[in-house]
Amino acid sequence: MAFVDYYQALGITKSATDKDIKAAYRKMARKFHPDVNPDNKDAQKKFQEINEANEVLSDPEKRKKYDQYGKDWKHADQFQGARQSQQRQQQQSWGQQDFGGGGFGGDFGGEDYSDFFSSMFGRGKQRQANFKGQDFNAELRLNLRDVYTSQKQTLTVNGKNLRLTIPAGIENGQTIKIKGHGGPGTNGGPAGDLLIKFAIANDPEFKRVGSDLYKTVEVDLLTAVLGNEITIDTLNGKVKLKVNPETQNGAKVKLKGKGFPVYKKETQFGDLYITYLVKIPTGLTDKQKELFKQIFETDI
Repeated sequence: MAFVDYYQALGITKSATDKDIKAAYRKMARKFHPDVNPDNKDAQKKFQEINEANEVLSDPEKRKKYDQYGKDWKHADQFQGARQSQQRQQQQSWGQQDFGGGGFGGDFGGEDYSDFFSSMFGRGKQRQANFKGQDFNAELRLNLRDVYTSQKQTLTVNGKNLRLTIPAGIENGQTIKIKGHGGPGTNGGPAGDLLIKFAIANDPEFKRVGSDLYKTVEVDLLTAVLGNEITIDTLNGKVKLKVNPETQNGAKVKLKGKGFPVYKKETQFGDLYITYLVKIPTGLTDKQKELFKQIFETDI
């Protein structure tokens, strides 16, 4: 996989602040998002690069490694370990030789990091090390109703179609890992993974909290006062609900098991909480107003 200059990908310089990085990412992500550029492979590739750049540069530790090691930043820890190991080996070797009592600190004399890394891991079969490939990051946008049941989706990753099963009950912001669908490994190492973050859009009718759902249902004044049976919509079809007499505005009832499926436990469901909104009649005639007046003036 070709080296990507993350600063260039986001259109910023190395002196960019965290705020600059965040603003640049949002701007570029809107421009190259797959929803805005359907069937545009160049835009999809650019969107992937932008996500990779943001993941690294928005993380202070990763950014520090990237600034120091460039294209080799993912191997920074191995590089440091190998560098220290070689220093110890050389110091031990030097300690066994006669240097006339002179001290030797084992300094590499400003050796270039990339050259040193190459010498440690890129030359000589007996010393080559393999490394896992770079992880890829993607975002999948779905509606709340889409994840009420398990479903299959086909994603295009690096020009290849990937058939993915999305379990019911997945949470907004949750990330799942698809092993082996990231960047290629180094020196025969395993491929990286594909990390998919889910963005679940809010539903205009239902609010989700964990595996529970919340819904507001309007009832007319007559039903609230005298009680009646009403039919309401759930995510699993219509159900009949008995409204008790003298139901107050804002009263709540719980429908057990009518909520959202529990993640990876499709036979278990949360609850549905209904809040009643008593609808006060408007546009009453004078006669109707008089009747209401008589009702409330009646001595019960």
